Amino acid sequence: MKRWLLIVLLLAVGVWLVPYSVPLLLALATALLLEPSIRRLQQTYRLKRVHAVTAIFSLFIVIVGVLLYVLIVIFVEQVMALSQKLPAFLSEATKVLDRLIQTWQSYSSSIPPEIIESLERGVNTGQQMLLSFASSLTQSLVHYIAAVPAFLIHFLVYIVALFLICLDLPRLKQGVRRHLSERTEQRLGMIVTQLSKAAVGFIKAQFLLSVITFFIALAGLVVLGIDYAALMALVIVIVDILPILGTGSVLVPWGIISIANGDKALGIGLIVLFVVITLVRRIIEPKVFSTNLGISPLAALVSVYLGFQLLGFIGLFVGPVVVILVEALAKAGVIRWTIKL
Repeated sequence: MKRWLLIVLLLAVGVWLVPYSVPLLLALATALLLEPSIRRLQQTYRLKRVHAVTAIFSLFIVIVGVLLYVLIVIFVEQVMALSQKLPAFLSEATKVLDRLIQTWQSYSSSIPPEIIESLERGVNTGQQMLLSFASSLTQSLVHYIAAVPAFLIHFLVYIVALFLICLDLPRLKQGVRRHLSERTEQRLGMIVTQLSKAAVGFIKAQFLLSVITFFIALAGLVVLGIDYAALMALVIVIVDILPILGTGSVLVPWGIISIANGDKALGIGLIVLFVVITLVRRIIEPKVFSTNLGISPLAALVSVYLGFQLLGFIGLFVGPVVVILVEALAKAGVIRWTIKL
């Protein structure tokens, strides 16, 4: 009884510390992902662990540095430039609503003036809301820029912790093994190995899908003559990754507003771009998941489809994860599928 109380207490303390330990947890997860590369480098070139860790860690820092340079130096400049034009863009959107109301008025002379006035008041309220949204968005950008120093501190803790955990990971694993039975250690090792491979494959699959989406969106926006095409393509990718939302959350409203504003070519082009991105992703997703996650294309297709049907957009991620977890537990002998009739 005392042992269970101690376990529950430790779990409660761990849950309580999670929000304060995000950089350390991310460092641990990253170290587990980098561990296969470190071991392979040690075995191939017979290096000491400190040298292999230093090499892989340096390569990781270079890759992260390049990505941060692209995101911060290039895209932040475009975000600041776009934020200055955003109020004018939203004001133009409200003018489109005004024109739609005026056009509708010309075809609806039989409608009572009170209804027309009510609609106009609604449009004016919408204008104020859009302008307020633009102001809030600009203030949010300033707030996020002001939060950069705190982010750098967390990032520094993450980097230092990552290097130290990579160095001590074998000793940490050995410490955990002391508290496990031989059978539990074997099963847990199989599960962790399978999940680690799946995690790396899952990240690779999502990265590949995001890269494909980015370049399709970038090419389409460049062809359509959109300013800040790279920034808008990045926004489309970010929105596509977020739960519930998707590329249609950006491209479809944008296309409808463009058509209503009289730019039918741009509006239709944006909607066609949305259709192209959606079709390409749906066609390649099962193949990308099956290749990188080690599951069959049929299992990948079924997990993605059922996940989407049951949980919406987030189900696209949860479905394959559930299949991977079940397969890992089955291979470790935790789940048995024997059916006797």
